Amino acid sequence: MSWWRWARALAWLLVPSWIWGTRADVLLAGHPAYAVLVTLAAVAALVLVVTQVRGHQTSRRYAAPTDVAQPRRRGRRALRTVGRVFGVVATIGALVGLVLLRPYAATPPAVTLTSAGSDSVSVVSTPKSITLTPNAGAAAYTSRVGLVFQPGALVDPRAYVPLLARVAADGHLVVIVKQPLSFGLLALGAPDGPIAEHPEVARWAVGGHSLGGVAASMYAASHADRVSGLVLWASYPASSLADRTGLAVASISGTADGLARPATIEARRGDLPPSMVFTPVSGAVHAYFGDYGEQAGDGIPTVSREQAQTAIVDATLALLARA
Repeated sequence: MSWWRWARALAWLLVPSWIWGTRADVLLAGHPAYAVLVTLAAVAALVLVVTQVRGHQTSRRYAAPTDVAQPRRRGRRALRTVGRVFGVVATIGALVGLVLLRPYAATPPAVTLTSAGSDSVSVVSTPKSITLTPNAGAAAYTSRVGLVFQPGALVDPRAYVPLLARVAADGHLVVIVKQPLSFGLLALGAPDGPIAEHPEVARWAVGGHSLGGVAASMYAASHADRVSGLVLWASYPASSLADRTGLAVASISGTADGLARPATIEARRGDLPPSMVFTPVSGAVHAYFGDYGEQAGDGIPTVSREQAQTAIVDATLALLARA
C-alpha cells in the first residue's frame, strides 16, 4: 500500500478515535446520529486498511510481466493523479467536517443533574430528548404552559438542564430536544413529538438558544394552532413574525455576546410582534445561556454566570406566564 493510502487510513482512524476519546460521554448522551457517523468513519478506515493490504499482497503474487505492466501504468498515471488529488480533498473535507461537528460538553454539575434530578424536578433522558417534570405531580404542570426547548448548535443538550430545571421547578413541563448532529435545522419538526406525547398539557411554548431559537421560531411560524409562546435565548426569528399578535414572545440576549451580537439582535426586533418583551442581560455572553464552559468567538463577560442565569430564568418564566 502506498504512503498516501497508509496516511489516509491512519487519518480516518485517528480522527474518530480522538473524537470518541474526548467526547465519548457526550456522544452517548446525545442524539445517536453523530455517534453513528463517527463510528462508521472508523469502521470504514479499518475496511480500507484490510482491503489495501490484501490488494497489495495479491498484486505482488500475480504481478504482470514488466513489458506488459509498464505501458498500462504509464497510461493510467494521469487518472491516478486526478483520483489521488480528489481523494485528498475529499478526505480532508470529511475529516474536518467530523472535527467541526464535535460538540461542546456539558459541565460536570449539569451532567450530574441530568442523571440524578433534584428534589423538585425529575429528569428522564432518552435518545431524542430530556424531559424535566415537576415532582409535585401532574397537577403541577397540566394547568401551566409546557416548553419544548432546542439547544444551540454543537452544544451538549445536558448543558441546558440546570437552567431549565429551575423553569420546570416553577411548575412547567420542559422537554429539551436532542438534535441530529447537534444542529437545530435538522430538527425543525422536533416539537411534534413532545406535544403529541403529553396531551395532558393544554398549551405549549417553544424556544431555543442561538440556532436552536431560529429552529423554534420556524416551528412557531408554521404551527400557530399548537404554539402560544416563543422564547429566544441569544437568538432571533428565521422570518418575520410581526403579524403574529396572538403569540407571546420573549427575546433574551447578552450585551457582551460575541456570537449573537447585540446589534444583530436589535436589528431583528422588527421581525417580532409588537407585544414582544426584550430583555438584555447586562454583561452576559453567549455561553451563559447554557452550562458548557467557554465558547470560541464569544465575548468577555462583565457579570457572573449566576447573576446572568437568574435573569435568563426570570425572563423565561415571565414569558411562560403570558403564553
